[in-house]
Amino acid sequence: MHITIVIPTYNEAENLPKLVSALFMLPLDLRILVVDDNSPDGTGAIADELARRDARLRALHRAGKEGLRSAYLTGFRLALDDGTDAVAQMDADFSHDPAKLAEMASRLETCDLVIGSRYIQGGAVDENWPLWRKSLSAFGNFYSRTILRLPQHDVTAGYRLWKRATLEGMPLHRVQSNGYVFQVEMTYLAHCLDYRIGEVPVYFPDRRSGRSKMSFAIQAEAALRVWVVLWSYRDLRKAGKSARNVLKH
Repeated sequence: MHITIVIPTYNEAENLPKLVSALFMLPLDLRILVVDDNSPDGTGAIADELARRDARLRALHRAGKEGLRSAYLTGFRLALDDGTDAVAQMDADFSHDPAKLAEMASRLETCDLVIGSRYIQGGAVDENWPLWRKSLSAFGNFYSRTILRLPQHDVTAGYRLWKRATLEGMPLHRVQSNGYVFQVEMTYLAHCLDYRIGEVPVYFPDRRSGRSKMSFAIQAEAALRVWVVLWSYRDLRKAGKSARNVLKH
């Protein structure tokens, strides 16, 4: 199975070379697409140098910070155009363990989407996080799951592996959320279309270097956007698999 990993970057100069090296050591048929938003620290130039050394890596440069949604949707389309069998999404800061990708790929044989989950048995967040941060993460996930009535345990997770056919069957042009609520909207859309969503336990450590991109504005948007997501897909909630045929026409 050919897998393309889409990695959005902004100021990940220190992490990117190490992550790329770790990924290419895996016993998988991988390609990497780095989507860099004009990082001031030179991440884009590093991605170009890595691409010159290894044809399995491609770097896409954008003029500035255009958001997570735009980065991933652009990356998804490029990966699909290149004929990949599956598309992975992950952060560049080692909060997503590269080694877990092999287990996720194995699980994809019986699922349409696999989520690296912090909130199932065997999964966890950084043990050194302060209580307020653990509580905020857990509550954000519980909040989204409850409003959208999602059975998955970790709907805000950003470590995912999609089958090609799943992404092709989703109306990606309707996805509007930025920030981490993008992950919630994508999960909900796949759920509404009755795709099989599996979860693999992962440990989510704090980033190795650099600063988190999380902000109050992102958290506030997430709280409000969840309700917008619920309303936006009301036409698909009860349609399930039958909605896929409607979307194809």
